Amino acid sequence: MPESILDLAERYWNGEVDLVHEHHPVQPALGRAAEEIAPGILTFISIASVNALDTGDGLVLLDTGGKFDADHLFEQVRAWRPNDPLRAAVYSHHHIDHIFGTRLFEAEAERRGWQQPTVYAHEDVPDHFRRYERTLGWNTAINQRQFALPIERFAWPDDYRYPDVTYRDHYSFQHGGMTFELHHARGETDDATWTWVPEARVLHPGDLFIWAVPNAGNPQKVQRYVSDWADALRDMAACGAELMLCGHGLPIIGAERIRTALLDTAELLDTIEDQTLSLMNRGVTLNDVIHTVEVPEHLRRLPYLQPVYDHPQFIVRNVWRRYGGWYDGEPDNLLPAPRDQQATEWVALAGGLDAVLTRARELATLGDLRMACHLVEFAVLAEPSSREAHETRAEIYATRSAGQESSMARNILNHAAHASREGKRDLARRD
Repeated sequence: MPESILDLAERYWNGEVDLVHEHHPVQPALGRAAEEIAPGILTFISIASVNALDTGDGLVLLDTGGKFDADHLFEQVRAWRPNDPLRAAVYSHHHIDHIFGTRLFEAEAERRGWQQPTVYAHEDVPDHFRRYERTLGWNTAINQRQFALPIERFAWPDDYRYPDVTYRDHYSFQHGGMTFELHHARGETDDATWTWVPEARVLHPGDLFIWAVPNAGNPQKVQRYVSDWADALRDMAACGAELMLCGHGLPIIGAERIRTALLDTAELLDTIEDQTLSLMNRGVTLNDVIHTVEVPEHLRRLPYLQPVYDHPQFIVRNVWRRYGGWYDGEPDNLLPAPRDQQATEWVALAGGLDAVLTRARELATLGDLRMACHLVEFAVLAEPSSREAHETRAEIYATRSAGQESSMARNILNHAAHASREGKRDLARRD
């Protein structure tokens, strides 16, 4: 019998589980039964969490899950509450693991003559759906890399359930004996909603809390908002919630734990942004900033702030992008020569391909995988048809991938290894 959500959540808090692999907070948990974790609150865990609240006058969903979750979610909710109509759903933001779960409930409402559920979201959500519709190929490629998705089978969705009611700063609605207070924030996205249900002392932060270093730097995605995110975490901490339904990972129970987790996460974001801006204000280049900023030790050891998804260096880059643009402060990168031309010159200066590959393998053996990756990448750029170069590249990137805590870094590096096994630099590129 699988461990209960609440028992596992306690082990999460105590740092007793493997969040890097076995219990990674942003991976599918398909087929797991939903559980009533508090009276009238059902929690469904997949890549993202979905939470159903029984208001006494129908159900409200806080987030609705991904497209692949929809059938199982409906079955689990109906096993729990067979005859209570879905009255409303709240999107915490526009990401596709949170917005596809209402379809079967809407079909049911049509069959049973019930009023259709109302979907609430921030006013910027529709613009992001339209952005997705314009960038289907781009989003297919970057998510194939980030999540190690099958190249031949995964495609970014092109149909979205747009919200019925949108708001700008704050909004509230009621069903039964519950009030749902919606608050706008900028964090992982600029359209984030966190929800406070005062009667139940329930907080739903969406992806503003995910049991990991916040997803505030994702290397392939649009701008994140680090200081705004920290402000939202402090606002949530002031609510006095007794139950926090996290956007990814498991719930946290108890006011002191919730407050501590939110304020620690805010502190991590603040220190990364403050350090980065301090260095930027001194005219330091991006290269030096990336290798100077550090997360304090007292935050690094917390079980809910491990870099198992995003990486602190990625967050530094995102702060730089927000305040400083794309120029990294290195003058040769302002108007660069094509990278393959650079690689050809450097490989020639090094004495040819054999010399570069030999040194790359030596560095890998010595444990300097960062430098080995640079050399082997230039080798493949200089001679893209070289089987030996690709074999070396595959071996080095696979080794480096295996040592990464961050699943984003691990999967992107491993994607490069898989590509070289097929004689390519990138499997997601279509040309």
